[in-house]
Amino acid sequence: MKRFHVHVNVDRLDDSIRFYTTLFGAEPSTVKSDYAKWMLDDPRVNFAISQRGRPAGVDHLGVQAENATELTDIGERLQAADAVALTEQGTTCCYARSDKFWAEDPQGVRWETFHTLGDATNYTSVAAPETSTATCCGPSASNAPAKACGPGAAGACC
Repeated sequence: MKRFHVHVNVDRLDDSIRFYTTLFGAEPSTVKSDYAKWMLDDPRVNFAISQRGRPAGVDHLGVQAENATELTDIGERLQAADAVALTEQGTTCCYARSDKFWAEDPQGVRWETFHTLGDATNYTSVAAPETSTATCCGPSASNAPAKACGPGAAGACC
């Protein structure tokens, strides 16, 4: 069963952790110096926040697939919609290793569809300052050309 995903950029991580912990009535399942995540079952959502120097607000929406087959099905539907902006295999982002399809809807809203392969010790596989806005969390420009990304890829993304 798939899980809805929301990632929000925040200015003050501690204040936001307190707010969302109270809103959800649950402690985050992951807390790092620049990131927190709630894996909720009611509502079924993977809700993440990060303080990484980006403008505050919704960064992207997404769907977390439970397995590789679900991700492949979603990826095929996105390909049929000619919406895939980036495909990543075995990438590291948000303290997790994942396979992903990044897409944009007609309004430019970024969508991350992914299957998590395991935890990671770093926010991203790209060496960047903690407040870097570069590389992690998909393509940054609207209508970015589709490309492969991941370990060993030129200009590797998260």
